Amino acid sequence: MPRPRICRKIFFQPDALFFKPAGIPLRHLAESILTFDEFEAIRLIDLEEMEQEKAAKKMNISQPTLSRLLKEGRKKLADAIVNSKAIKIEGGAYKMAVPRGRGLGFGRGKEFGGRGRMGGQFAAGPGGYCICPKCGHKEEKQIGIPCTTKKCPDCGTRMIRE
Repeated sequence: MPRPRICRKIFFQPDALFFKPAGIPLRHLAESILTFDEFEAIRLIDLEEMEQEKAAKKMNISQPTLSRLLKEGRKKLADAIVNSKAIKIEGGAYKMAVPRGRGLGFGRGKEFGGRGRMGGQFAAGPGGYCICPKCGHKEEKQIGIPCTTKKCPDCGTRMIRE
């Protein structure tokens, strides 16, 4: 019997948990599921440009484990892009890390809800629509409210960004 997985520390949870190619209805797409720990490994190494040893320590895992997460996550992303699949972020053995340090004042970083790259309090990206992946209900996206926090008024399914 294999030993149980150690919980990996995650420091960032994205607002959007689902991505799909434009112009193809969701019902016609296969999904590629990226776990939160794979997502965090890719974010730390590729986006934050952190060294693998430092990122592994931050996530509370070994460097070889981090390397495996990176390899699996990058393979899933490449498969989704090349084969026009939707990318869904869910699951994995993880625990959200609680921020430590100077408190949660205005100087906090984007990892914990700070100003981020847009300079405002909310991720006020371009407009768009929230859509129900189950029944197709569509409504205009409200600035500062992620689509994933809304439920479809018709069927109660969690909505995604179009």
